[in-house]
Amino acid sequence: MRGLITGYVRFTDRISDLVGYFAAGLIFFMGATLMFDAFTRNIINMPVHWAVELTQFTLAAYYFMGGAFTLKNNEHVRMDLIYGSLSERGKAKIDLATSVCLIFYLVVTLIGGISSLQYAIETDEKRFSIWNPSVIPIKALLVVCLVLMLMQAVSLVFKHIARIRGEQLS
Repeated sequence: MRGLITGYVRFTDRISDLVGYFAAGLIFFMGATLMFDAFTRNIINMPVHWAVELTQFTLAAYYFMGGAFTLKNNEHVRMDLIYGSLSERGKAKIDLATSVCLIFYLVVTLIGGISSLQYAIETDEKRFSIWNPSVIPIKALLVVCLVLMLMQAVSLVFKHIARIRGEQLS
């Protein structure tokens, strides 16, 4: 059983890294899109209406895709009033409790995301703007990224339990 859990943790961490590094690269795409928009609007006086909206969608994708990577690397925001003074085992217990709460939150959010995606598919939902893009791809990405975050949160539970036991999963 330990080998299966270790394999799951490594697999999930590897996927989180790959998706996270890809998300980091989206910054360059967003910058290029905004520079293209500035060029077409200010230099050749031919504004493109889709560039800013595409950047907004890309930024949303960046946030979604970076969630599991942030969890994996323990780079999320934490209130450190008492936590810093705890022992490693005490920190692991607090982390375990917050990870369980996170899993509950992610499950509820995933249920809402799936419902929202189903609605978007059924109604062919589009964003009301000049460009009028479909929101199905970004909502589908949200659902996939929530599943990845949920997988990473379960991985964290395994890691915290191992820390409480004085072991380490990598």
